[in-house]
Amino acid sequence: MTDKLEIATKLKPQVPPNCDLILGMTLIDKVDTSATVWQMVADERFSNPVGIMQGGFIAAFMDSAMGATSIRFVKARKVKSANAEMKVSFMKSVKVGEKIRCYAQVVSGGNQVVFVEATTFNEANEIVAKASSTYILMDRK
Repeated sequence: MTDKLEIATKLKPQVPPNCDLILGMTLIDKVDTSATVWQMVADERFSNPVGIMQGGFIAAFMDSAMGATSIRFVKARKVKSANAEMKVSFMKSVKVGEKIRCYAQVVSGGNQVVFVEATTFNEANEIVAKASSTYILMDRK
């Protein structure tokens, strides 16, 4: 019997991925091959009991933005990107219904590892969160 990990590694990537579709995030700018800008609305489905966006959803938004940026960085090479670690710092809360945007940029990268940073802003252009992450690149067949 084939295990789930083996099946998952053979699947072709879905673009956009389900996680981006669930979050409702969209790419609004491809700044260059090492930076992108994304946006989403803080839907009430992502709120915590006090009515603000739960931090895990902000982190997921930033992870998706940084992961996509890591793949864009390698240009024409077909790769998969896996998050090896991630750090997120939250500066402000996000109200339900508010639109947020994330600027993700590759800081350093090579053939196998890419280091990416992201900053998320609210509608008032205030920093909501900052994140950094290391992505492992693997060739796709």
